[in-house]
Amino acid sequence: MAARTISRCFVVSTRSYSSKTDKNVAFLGLGNMGGYMAANLVKKGFNVRGYDPSKDALTAASKNGVTGATSIAAAVDGADVVVSILPSNKVVLDAYLGKDGVVKHVPKGSLLIDSSTVDPNVPKQIFPVATESGVGFIDAPVSGGVMGAQNATLAFMVGGNKDDFDRSLPMLQAMGAKHFHCGGSGAGQVAKLSNNMLMGITGMATAECMNMGIKMGLDPKVLLDVLNNSSARSWSTEVYCPVPGLVPTAPSSRDYDGGFKNELMVKDLELASSMALGIRSPIPLGAVATQLYRIVQSRGYGQKDFSFIYQLLKEEAAKK
Repeated sequence: MAARTISRCFVVSTRSYSSKTDKNVAFLGLGNMGGYMAANLVKKGFNVRGYDPSKDALTAASKNGVTGATSIAAAVDGADVVVSILPSNKVVLDAYLGKDGVVKHVPKGSLLIDSSTVDPNVPKQIFPVATESGVGFIDAPVSGGVMGAQNATLAFMVGGNKDDFDRSLPMLQAMGAKHFHCGGSGAGQVAKLSNNMLMGITGMATAECMNMGIKMGLDPKVLLDVLNNSSARSWSTEVYCPVPGLVPTAPSSRDYDGGFKNELMVKDLELASSMALGIRSPIPLGAVATQLYRIVQSRGYGQKDFSFIYQLLKEEAAKK
C-alpha cells in the first residue's frame, strides 16, 4: 500500500478496501452530522439500524433508508460494526460503558467506531473494556462539518490498533474522503482537538482582519480576493468566509445556519484547552479564541455557525 507519513499520522486515500462480512451497521446519533453519515452508509450498500433519542431525527433518517431502533441495545443487536457521533464525554461514556450500553450488548468480534469529539481520556477508558469484551474500538473524530457529512468528503482522524483501522476503512470511505491513522487509542482525539483549535483561531483572525479592512473602506470582495491570492490565504478565507454573500456555500451566506455551531466550537476549544493544561503547553491564541466564542454564546448565538464571530466584532466596532 502506498502511504505517506505526516507527523506519524498515515493518510490513506488511494487504496480501495472491500468487506464481505461487515454489512450490518448500528449508528448512534442521527443529528446534523450523523444523519448524513448514516445515509451515506446506506447508499454504499450497508444495512444501517440507527438510534437517537430524538424522534424527529429517527424519522428523518428513516427517509434515507435507516431502520429505526428504540434503544442502544436494540440498535447494536447483531451489528458487525457500531458507528457513533455523540455530543459530550458523558454521553459517549454512558453509551458505550453504561449498563444498557454498547459494550454489554454488541456481539463479540464487532468493531466500534466513535466519531464524537471528546477528551482523549474518554477513548482510553473505553478501549480496554471493549478489548476485554472481545470487540475492537477506535476513536475516529471527523473534520469537514455538515457539508462534508452530506457530501461524504469528511476527514477521519483515527486512534487505535492498526488492524482495527484497516477493518474500518470500508465504512470510513463510505462517509469520507480522507482517513488518517494517528496512533494508539486517543490519538484521533488529539489530532481533532489540535485541528479545531487552529480552525477557531484562524476563523477568529479572518473575521477580525476582514472587519478591519471593510471598516477602512475596502470593498469586501476585493479584500477577499487579495487574501485568497496572498500569504493570508486559508480555509477560513477560501471556503468558510465569515462575511455574508462572498462565498455562497459558506454558512455566513445562509444567515450562519447549517454549519458548525458556535456552542460546539466552545466545547472543542474547552476540551483542547484542558488537554493543553494537562501537559502545560502554552496556548495564548487558543485562550483568546475560547473567550471570544464564549462571548458569542453568552449573547444567545450558540446555535449559529462559529463564523458568526464576525458579526460580534462588527457590532463591537459599530459601538465605538
